[in-house]
Amino acid sequence: MPGGRRLFDGLDLTICGGELVAIVGESGIGKSTLLNMLAGLDSADEGSVAIDETILGSLDEAALTDLRARRVGFVFQAFHILPYLTLRQNVALPLALASTDRRSIETRAQDMLDRVGLGTRGDGYARDLSGGELQRVAIARALVHRPALILADEPTGNLDPDTAARILDLFAQAVRDDGVAAIIVTHSRAAAAIADRTLTLTADGLSPTA
Repeated sequence: MPGGRRLFDGLDLTICGGELVAIVGESGIGKSTLLNMLAGLDSADEGSVAIDETILGSLDEAALTDLRARRVGFVFQAFHILPYLTLRQNVALPLALASTDRRSIETRAQDMLDRVGLGTRGDGYARDLSGGELQRVAIARALVHRPALILADEPTGNLDPDTAARILDLFAQAVRDDGVAAIIVTHSRAAAAIADRTLTLTADGLSPTA
């Protein structure tokens, strides 16, 4: 676009269910922008993004919002856990946005908290949790609505190495158990090491990391 700069040229990526891909690259190269495009939050000047054969560029904003609510999960470095909701309510948010019935919402949110080892903490609040526990809540929230795709932006950037390693193992196991396609954008070698593939993003596109 006029006055802008080209971030990607010739980028081509396909991810299958149950596969975890790590994307690394220099700061400012566009890793977070790439995640935004994959989620339909930003649009490319050329090319297309598809989730389960649905081309995001063919959808209006309401349909994009619905697709994100139903088919995409997000895990952020800053957790984004809402402090005025209980942990169970935080995990249940994607289900509520998808208008799931109340009984199913409560059951599935509790099941996910059980899976991440916080089953007895569902009525508690974020202020009582450590960084690792908050990230476990974030992972539970990302998986609870059984998305096709999970996008994680530096999911362990605020955690100490031991906690980060436990979170990464939990994340990888959950992705593979649920058959979800997942992309982690990271600077962490430990995070990249759990992936099925590690790709380096440059201005020329994505290439396998040596």
